[in-house]
Amino acid sequence: MKAFSLLTLSFWLCAVVIGHLAGWDPNRIDLNAILQWPSAQHWLGTDDLGRDILARVIHGVQVSLMVTVIVTVVTLIIGLSIGLVAGYHGGRMDHLLMQLTNVFLAFPGMLLAIAFAAVLGAGINNLILALCLTGWVTYARLSRGQALALRQRLHVLAAESLGASALRVMLLHMLPLLISILLVEAAYSMASVMIAEASLSFLGLGIQAPHASWGAMLRDAVRFMLVAPHYVLTVGLCMMSLILAINLGGDVLRDKLDVRSESR
Repeated sequence: MKAFSLLTLSFWLCAVVIGHLAGWDPNRIDLNAILQWPSAQHWLGTDDLGRDILARVIHGVQVSLMVTVIVTVVTLIIGLSIGLVAGYHGGRMDHLLMQLTNVFLAFPGMLLAIAFAAVLGAGINNLILALCLTGWVTYARLSRGQALALRQRLHVLAAESLGASALRVMLLHMLPLLISILLVEAAYSMASVMIAEASLSFLGLGIQAPHASWGAMLRDAVRFMLVAPHYVLTVGLCMMSLILAINLGGDVLRDKLDVRSESR
């Protein structure tokens, strides 16, 4: 499991670097090579406009990884800040912030992202904003629950008794104990963000043409499933391999950071 995850992630990272250095054009149209099967010239075949699928897959993973990393980092920071403040201060502050969180939890995350994307309009910037607006809730609830438990720890009470400010206590005495749990959650969330990005692009609310996106490529490939099954299979298998590797990597990270599992 660990080896598969490491090899797959390394493969895609190397593919991104090689594709960038090679300067492959994912938008080069060749009307004489429409829906060709894999060959020596086009390793993964061509799409309905004669564009090289390999070049578009590599460009798509670049865009997907960029969106995934940005959304994960932003939502982690937002959710951690809200949850840590709510758990530490408690009282009205906790009640207000958790009510706000419950409002977002009342709607399915994907449905809410679709609504935001539809209102904001299509495009990569609006896609990132829509996913950031809906992805922080899990981090907020997780960090809030952990902060409530850490609030009564002796080292936290000792820091407060010595006159440490609330910000200093949260950053230096509580945050380090939350990092491992949030990193594991972030690893799993990356796979969810990648699926959400592909889903919105599939619906036409994400990455727009001519930029390559795995979701948009799947939408186009479905129309030619019977005459060119290599198109949809290639894109689908590529997406599945990367998402599976990220999930397995999350399992490995959880096992490494879980002290209780090591003690057993």
